[in-house]
Amino acid sequence: MMFTLFFRKLLKGLWVTASRGPALNQEDFDEELEAASPTVPDDVKEGYFTVFAVKGKEAQRYVIELDNLTNPGFLSLLELAREEYGFQQKGVLCLPCRPQELQDILQLWKLA
Repeated sequence: MMFTLFFRKLLKGLWVTASRGPALNQEDFDEELEAASPTVPDDVKEGYFTVFAVKGKEAQRYVIELDNLTNPGFLSLLELAREEYGFQQKGVLCLPCRPQELQDILQLWKLA
């Protein structure tokens, strides 16, 4: 799954910090990224990405802020997903937890 907005922000950071090396053409990269990217659903705004919490027959889609990529609880779920599905997972990013567990992790992070 591609996190288009995340990659764009990361790329902008790299353009700012890059001071040496061959000149990179950001326009060419943007065109390639847009061609490879699926259409982003209307409910996924800038600064957000989607995941599915899946455990057994329970599954729920969440639109999550990029800030959660620094949430230790969420990072633990990403590690579990890596262990269970590996890096070959295609399509939607699935987290191996019950939807309520993900909600609890996200709510605790907001309260902190």
